[in-house]
Amino acid sequence: MQREKSRQIFADAQHRIPGGVNSPARAFGAVGGDPIVMDRAAGAYLYDVDGNRYVDYVGSWGPMILGHRPPQVVAAVHETLERAMSFGAPTEAENELADLIIAAVPSIEKVRLVNSGTEATMSAIRLARGYTGRERIVKFAGNYHGHVDSLLVAAGSSAATLAVPDSPGVTRGTSRDTLVLPYNDEAAVRAVFSEQGSHLAAVILEPVAGNMGCVPARDEFLQTLRSLTEEHGTVLIFDEVMSGFRVAYGGAQARLGILPDLTTLGKIMGGGLPAAAYGGRAEIMDHILPAGPVFQAGTLSGNPLATAAGIATLRLLRDDPPYPQLEQKAAKLAEGLAAAATAAAVPHTVARVGSMLTLFFHAQPITDWETARQCDTARFARYFQHMLNRGVYLPCSQYEALFVSAAHTWDDLDLTLAAAREALCETVAEEPQGPRPRS
Repeated sequence: MQREKSRQIFADAQHRIPGGVNSPARAFGAVGGDPIVMDRAAGAYLYDVDGNRYVDYVGSWGPMILGHRPPQVVAAVHETLERAMSFGAPTEAENELADLIIAAVPSIEKVRLVNSGTEATMSAIRLARGYTGRERIVKFAGNYHGHVDSLLVAAGSSAATLAVPDSPGVTRGTSRDTLVLPYNDEAAVRAVFSEQGSHLAAVILEPVAGNMGCVPARDEFLQTLRSLTEEHGTVLIFDEVMSGFRVAYGGAQARLGILPDLTTLGKIMGGGLPAAAYGGRAEIMDHILPAGPVFQAGTLSGNPLATAAGIATLRLLRDDPPYPQLEQKAAKLAEGLAAAATAAAVPHTVARVGSMLTLFFHAQPITDWETARQCDTARFARYFQHMLNRGVYLPCSQYEALFVSAAHTWDDLDLTLAAAREALCETVAEEPQGPRPRS
C-alpha cells in the first residue's frame, strides 16, 4: 500500500503536536513505523488520506459498536445541530440519556454526565472518598482508568504496596494513598482488607480488562471483592468505560450478575462523540454538589450534540439488539485466529468476552498483568504490520483489545481470517532460526 501522503502529514504533525499525535494510543511505538492518517470512515471501514481502505477492528478504541456513521445517529446529531452546539444549561435530552443509562445498567440509580472516561473515574474516586471520609483506594495492575494522577501508577513487587508513580509529573504525594494489587488474585485482596479495610475508600477495577488485552475477571475474584467491600464499608467501583454497552447492553455487571456501588461509563454511551458518565446508588450520588458537598463540574457536560448521539445509539442497541450476532461474529473471529495461529505453529491463546477479544502471542492463559507482559510483543509487531498491509486495521499494541461491530459482515471476517493466515505465516518465516530470545 502507498502511504506517502500519510507519512508527510504525520511528519508535519510532529513539528506542531508532541509526538505527532493527540493521544499516545494512536502512535505506533509498540509496532514500529508511522501511524496512518485517516480521512473518513463508513460502516466497518476506515479510509486513509492516500485512499487505502481498512477493515477496522479499533472502532475509535471501542465506541463504534454500530459501525462508523450509523444513519440514525448522524441524523440525530444533524437535527440537534440545527438548534444548538452547546448551552451550558440543563436540557430535556440530558434527562432522556440519564433514563436510558439508569434503565440499562443494573446498579445505577442516579447518574452524572461528564466528558471523558478519565473525568468519570477521577470524579468517582473523589466521590467515594467524600462519601466514606477515607483516603486510600485499591486498583489492580494492568487496569487502566484514564490519566488520573492517583490511578496512573504501577504495581509494586509485593501483593499490596503503596504505589510508585507511573509517569513523570505524577507525584508520590498524589499516589501515596493508592494500593496496587494483582488482578484476579483473591488472596491479595483478602490480605489488604485484613490489614487496611477500615482505611479503604474504594476499590476500582475493570470487570473485563481491555488495556492489557482482553482479560476477564474471574467470578470468584469479583465475588470476593463484593463481599469484602460490603463488609468494610468500602465503595466498589466498576470501570465500564470500555465494557459498558459493549459486552452486554447493561455492561459487564449485567452479564456477570455482580453489582458495584458506582460505575463509570464512556465510549459507546456517547455514540462516537465525547461523552461519559458515572453513576450508582442514589445514597452515594447525592453527595455530589449541588445535592451534597463533593465538588465536580464541567462546562461541556451534557453537551447537546454528544447527548443526541448517545441517545440515538442507546435506543438502537435497546430496540434492535445486535448482541446475539456480535457474539456469533466475534466467536468466528476468535476461533479463526486461533486456528490460523495453530497452523502457523505460533504459541498463542485467544481471550474473548462478547465482541471484545485479543490474540495473545503466549501459550498460557492470560489472567493478569504478570502473565500478559510475558507475551511476544516483537512477534505481535510483525504480525500487526502484515495485517495492516493486507488492509486490516488492528489495535497497535499487544495490550489492547480489538472490537467487532455490527457493521462487520461475514465477508469482512473471511477476509480478515485469510489475511491472518498469510500474515502469521510471513511473521514466522521472517524470524531467525534457532531458539528465540526471551521477550
